[in-house]
Amino acid sequence: MLESHIIEIDGTFVGAVIVELDGKTRRFYATHDSVRSFHNRSLSHDDDLTQQVALSFRRTSLSRQLTVEFN
Repeated sequence: MLESHIIEIDGTFVGAVIVELDGKTRRFYATHDSVRSFHNRSLSHDDDLTQQVALSFRRTSLSRQLTVEFN
């Protein structure tokens, strides 16, 4: 791992983008269950993935909030 940066959404650490040895490929390492489907996904532009991860995280958070409110 040569370089990485964390992805934090709404104050929650959800994973990290890791630059592979070739210096071009980036891989997402998921640490939060709500974005587990993105784990190990390779990408060329981390901004695109960050937006997808944020959307997934927020959907899951909203779904949990609605479930708690209605129970």
